[in-house]
Amino acid sequence: MMRSVLITGANKSIGFELAKTMLQNDYFVFLGSRNKERGEDAVAILKESGLDQVQLVQLDVTNQDSINAAVATVKQRFGKLDILVNNAGILGGWDQKAVSVKTQVIREVFDTNFFGVINVTQAFLDLLRKSERPRINNITSGLGSLTLHTNPDWDHYDVKTGAYGPSKTALNAYSVVLAYELKDDNFKVNVIDPGYTATDFNDHQGGLSVEDSARFLYDHIDLPEDGRNSAYFSHEINEAPHVSPW
Repeated sequence: MMRSVLITGANKSIGFELAKTMLQNDYFVFLGSRNKERGEDAVAILKESGLDQVQLVQLDVTNQDSINAAVATVKQRFGKLDILVNNAGILGGWDQKAVSVKTQVIREVFDTNFFGVINVTQAFLDLLRKSERPRINNITSGLGSLTLHTNPDWDHYDVKTGAYGPSKTALNAYSVVLAYELKDDNFKVNVIDPGYTATDFNDHQGGLSVEDSARFLYDHIDLPEDGRNSAYFSHEINEAPHVSPW
């Protein structure tokens, strides 16, 4: 039986390209989209290109009822889930100076990027436990690395955000704890940084393409038994095994 993957925030950009790549490699994809119409459009594009092992899952990671409905959809279709990719995220705008960013903005960003991931992950754990090789992958950013942020030689040293970066730092920390707790249950829990990619998220300023970044994610989200657990993979790290400092 083919392996199944749920990708949140997959109606566009890197999430959509990852869904396409997974489909091209014989996975069944549950395409998560907060907006139903945009999700339907994304699924239609995939099916028109002959990639039909895909199903829309309307999923707002900040709404528990939506999450519960998504679990029911996956359970009804497959009875289990092999891979969870927590990709949905928000930036929170460009004005994020630590001395002035509103705490309301920080709460909104954390609600999606941190608490949303926790709620989705916990809700899907029972279905993931039914997989022979369960995998959880949380999409992070280099802006979540405290080591890099304190290195003046880092390419993105001057890019500081009072909401977005801290939300990813918190996500990294949670992922380490989760990986430890699930290490004896055949899970692999990792965080993956797709790198500075040209998307709507950053007004297409990134230097990497969505295709290349999606391929990088694909190469790390379904690791074999001897693959790493509790790792921080980054597309910005050129040398294998592409592990970033925390």
